[in-house]
Amino acid sequence: MDPITLGLLGLAILVGLIVMRVPIAYAMILVGAGGTAIINGPAILLSQLKTLAYGQFSIYDLSVVPMFVLMGALATKTGLSRDMFRAANAWFGWMRGGTAMASIAACAGFGAVCGSSLATASTMGKVALPELDRYNYSPALATGSVAAGGVLGILIPPSVILVIYAVIVEANIVTMFMAALIPGLIAVVLFLMTIAIYVRLVPSAGPAQGVSDKEEFWAATRGVLPVLGIFGVVIGGIYAGFYNPTPAAAIGVFAVFVYGLFRGLMSREAMRSSILETAGTTGMIYLILLGAELLKIFMSRAGVPQAAADMAVNSGLPPMMVMAILLIALIVLGCLMDSMSMILLVLPFFWPVLVEINGGLYQMADGSGFGLSTDELKVWFGILALVVVELGLITPPVGMNVFVISALAKNVPMGTTFRGVFPFFLSELVRVALLLGFPALTLWLPRVLGG
Repeated sequence: MDPITLGLLGLAILVGLIVMRVPIAYAMILVGAGGTAIINGPAILLSQLKTLAYGQFSIYDLSVVPMFVLMGALATKTGLSRDMFRAANAWFGWMRGGTAMASIAACAGFGAVCGSSLATASTMGKVALPELDRYNYSPALATGSVAAGGVLGILIPPSVILVIYAVIVEANIVTMFMAALIPGLIAVVLFLMTIAIYVRLVPSAGPAQGVSDKEEFWAATRGVLPVLGIFGVVIGGIYAGFYNPTPAAAIGVFAVFVYGLFRGLMSREAMRSSILETAGTTGMIYLILLGAELLKIFMSRAGVPQAAADMAVNSGLPPMMVMAILLIALIVLGCLMDSMSMILLVLPFFWPVLVEINGGLYQMADGSGFGLSTDELKVWFGILALVVVELGLITPPVGMNVFVISALAKNVPMGTTFRGVFPFFLSELVRVALLLGFPALTLWLPRVLGG
């Protein structure tokens, strides 16, 4: 069989396995290993497997993953989420829709410590949903705002998926963290604007709760200082060049642990469950990484990525149109699988296409390329891809954040929650358009701080 035909058949089998609900890691391992064995023989495959896993997991940059996962796990048990919501509610609660806005602001703050969208949605949902219900917010706005706010955890640094992307495409993790900050803040602003427009059109959906007294306001504000301090130490230290992400994550774990001890919330059981959760999550991520590497080897030897790149170049489409098509494909895939799997699955195919149509460095003058170096293209596409991945967390039929919130708000039908996140989905499309049309929104901070 022709290698490219074999590669396409492998992709079809992979999709079939995913549809059959086979875990993505196992599906990629089966297809990747089977395809490589057919092309090169079982002996070559076994020879590769001797060192492949060690070569993948011994990369120093990957050591930051379990540390950030542990920091997020500890953060969920130390009361940081309650402190964030209390402060945000004191700042925004006096406005119509203010408690929903507080949910967004608290999700952004907690995401800056946690780095996981699902954990952010779950933790903040437990805190915010009872308050939104108490102030008679409409079920759609209440559940929709928390589900949408959870997606902020995937992009606002530190982000585990951002680290994985950087390792896969060999980008600088610090640069990726710098590039993510402004797009993350844009998302917060657009979400707040979305709520403001929503309650203006439907005033009964988000009533104001009244102004907090000065004592409560300042007490709530003081309560959020530890979160700001942890974020400043971890991300501020990385941006300032004091340390790289791995020691920064270790410092973050220590800071959250000490904060939990100070609050009397870091029991032996809390520590044990956090470590077990970290081990399980990290093991899942590493297994998906191994599957993605096996699939990449198979597809590369079958010539599928190269054929896709040649097809894109010969199509005659403008580079921006090709980028838009790839992003639309990511949105569609986001409706079918989780964000981590999607990023690892598509990168071996999408990245060669982008490199090929970029045509080298700064070739915009003759009508080809994006006018970016390869390193800047890595950063720009990475942020765009993660923003689009966020959409998959709130779109049917998967919509993992919606499933998490529905499990917490059992009296709210899932369809109501999906209707509630739809305005936020539209605001995310606006953000994608801004980042696609103005790459400087992503690249300005790395250029300034990176010299």
